[in-house]
Amino acid sequence: MKTADVPGVPSAFVDQLHEQGIEELYPPQAEAVEAGVTEGQSLVASVPTASGKTLVAQLAMLSAVQRGGKALYIVPLRALASEKKAEFEAFESFGVSVGVSTGNYESDGGWLAEKDIVVATSEKVDSLVRNGAPWLEDLTCVVADEVHLIDDRNRGPTLEVTLAKLRQVNPGLQVVALSATVGNAGDIAEWLDAELVDSDWRPIELRKGVHYGQALHFEDDTTREVPVRDGEKQTAGLVRDTLSEGGSSLVFVNSRRNAEAAARRLGDVVEPFLDSETKETLAGLADDIRDVSDAETSDDLADAVAKGAAFHHAGLARGHRQLVEDAFRDRTLKVVSATPTLAAGVNTPSRRVVVRDWRRYDGTGMQPLSVLEVHQMMGRAGRPGRDPYGEAVLLANSHEDIEELQDRYIDAEPEDVRSKLAAEPAMRTHVLATIASGFARTREGLLSFLEQTLYASQSTEEGRLERVADSVVDYLVQNGFVERDGDELTATNVGHTVSMLYLDPMSAATIIDGLESIAGATEPTTEFEAEETTAGFQTFSRSDDGTEADDGDGEAPGVADTDIDKPTPLGLYQLLSRTPDMYELYLKSGDREEFTEVFYEREAELLGPAPTEYEEDRFEDWLSALKTARLLEDWADEVDEDRITERYDVGPGDLRGKVETAEWLLGATERVAGELDLPGPVTVGVREAKKRVQDGVREELLELVSVREVGRKRARRLHDAGIEDREALRTVDKSVVLAALGDRPKTAETIMQNAGREDPSVEGVDPANEVVADGEGDSGDGATGEQDDEPQSQTSLGDF
Repeated sequence: MKTADVPGVPSAFVDQLHEQGIEELYPPQAEAVEAGVTEGQSLVASVPTASGKTLVAQLAMLSAVQRGGKALYIVPLRALASEKKAEFEAFESFGVSVGVSTGNYESDGGWLAEKDIVVATSEKVDSLVRNGAPWLEDLTCVVADEVHLIDDRNRGPTLEVTLAKLRQVNPGLQVVALSATVGNAGDIAEWLDAELVDSDWRPIELRKGVHYGQALHFEDDTTREVPVRDGEKQTAGLVRDTLSEGGSSLVFVNSRRNAEAAARRLGDVVEPFLDSETKETLAGLADDIRDVSDAETSDDLADAVAKGAAFHHAGLARGHRQLVEDAFRDRTLKVVSATPTLAAGVNTPSRRVVVRDWRRYDGTGMQPLSVLEVHQMMGRAGRPGRDPYGEAVLLANSHEDIEELQDRYIDAEPEDVRSKLAAEPAMRTHVLATIASGFARTREGLLSFLEQTLYASQSTEEGRLERVADSVVDYLVQNGFVERDGDELTATNVGHTVSMLYLDPMSAATIIDGLESIAGATEPTTEFEAEETTAGFQTFSRSDDGTEADDGDGEAPGVADTDIDKPTPLGLYQLLSRTPDMYELYLKSGDREEFTEVFYEREAELLGPAPTEYEEDRFEDWLSALKTARLLEDWADEVDEDRITERYDVGPGDLRGKVETAEWLLGATERVAGELDLPGPVTVGVREAKKRVQDGVREELLELVSVREVGRKRARRLHDAGIEDREALRTVDKSVVLAALGDRPKTAETIMQNAGREDPSVEGVDPANEVVADGEGDSGDGATGEQDDEPQSQTSLGDF
């Protein structure tokens, strides 16, 4: 089918396609058009990577806008949202506006009402539904990218419930679901009342094989010699072979440490192939990478990049990952060793993909990866216009492995996608949101809504959905998030707040219990009793009449504000680290003894009843949360980033992810404390802890970091020079400011202007001699960077 013959799309878009050399549709794209995708028909496209799924989505969205509608493009990752927005902004040349939204879960995104196409993560769309964004009712087309991730235990339920809610809000909604090839695409199409395009067509050949010894054994029983030198690993030989043909390689391994080690080794393979111009470009890229973070990881990555190699995993800062992805796409970098994070939809094509590790640690032992996951990695090989072919290679250690790998992965069909909505964390979160946002006001209404999910369509156990829903409602009622009157269900004020803040109800219950333990130093503000449910997690039940106790003088119990100590940052950080919304650091060898000592030294600061050492599992969890809290405390005490990452064995991305999660949870804690009308010192302590972790400073620097362009390092230098607040920046001798900022005139002028100084010019001013400032690492950026798409712990094995 010619692109000019596609009905319902703007002619200007067809012109853009022609300018890109696209005059004819690929077979799966033509099949989608014939199925009615440009005429409002819902569609599931289950086709291989690089086979044109994005164009199918563009045709659907632009035809919807052409008909006067509005489109939403849902992605699984923030990085993918930015990538798609940049891609879709080409539509603005013919009057189609595009917006992207990925953060701030308390907003209804009102500004997006004016956009024709909105790009957002599934979590953001879920939060928009919870916050009642009115423009969602105007949607006529929704695209769900990577819809097979419904199978993911963490992200899947949110996408599943969000699609169900959007379809309920807009009964005639067109849903276009894009997926890698899966075993049961028909089930997804049936659930969405959609047509199915199920194809294994690719625009260029993808050859799959297994390497053993000195040869590649392909699926068609042909072989090709790929020699490996004495003493080197198979991966090195495969990368060298690809380089000799002018191609790039992507190597998948099973852990962060393995990714970093492989990049170091492969840099030595790549370096001899680099010309002087490329080496100069890579040197500049290495400098950019060092500027992203002070951590040792920055230097390790930069060293590899200078040789044309890189590693990629979730422990990297977002800036690191963006630089690596961009440089690999334009083939400045020749090889990237990565954990499977990179296979999750981000556009990083290569000539050859090497799946080095097809097993990973799952907590009990090394287990084989799924067929779908391996096929996703293999799909990164080969892109039209970039490569004459793609090649995906698994590594065998014996002749027997060759046959096993061919049977297990190359000849195998991907697994079926199965809903994970029935998992307890997902169900309690989404049931509360469904009640709080008004999608269900009765038990019958809740069950009716849940019947619209993929889980309901796949469930074969009679009555299971009803039992799970009833159990979760019981939990929400016991914790004071939902009130039940016969069949009617209503979210309480606290329940509404928890839902709109995007908190897991169990996190909220933990936070409330901790806050109540402070406010109820003599008697709890609201009577909560801890009890164990059959599911094994703690709930907190209000007093029978649901009212607050009164001590007889008309005041809330307990005690005047002056009798209550402010919670310490460590106490609050440890409380938040005990919630399911914060991924705890693992206790490694030797950690138990160290953090047991910390526990006894600082036990008085910790909130809520602590387990005893005899309760081994609970005590270990308590210590893991304490270790995580100490990391956050170190950050707020201005410990250098490189020392923190080394001390806790985390990457810069992990640290920044923890910091931003803590900032979000403390903001939510402040809101919850206000909802419960807790004494002033509690709220003040929460607010200060939030500000300190947000800026990474001690209390005395909080005013200084409120000045734009003053981060944690600049604030400390200014304070050490005797400049303690904004007023001092307006009045102190300019020479002192200039010296404290390392004799950087432009920086000094900007900061003094931001502080409100009438004449910030330092022309003719020399830095004061008595102030010492080395200026080392003076980026001035006190922000912690964007949060990771997927918060990760610091483990090496199995951590992607």
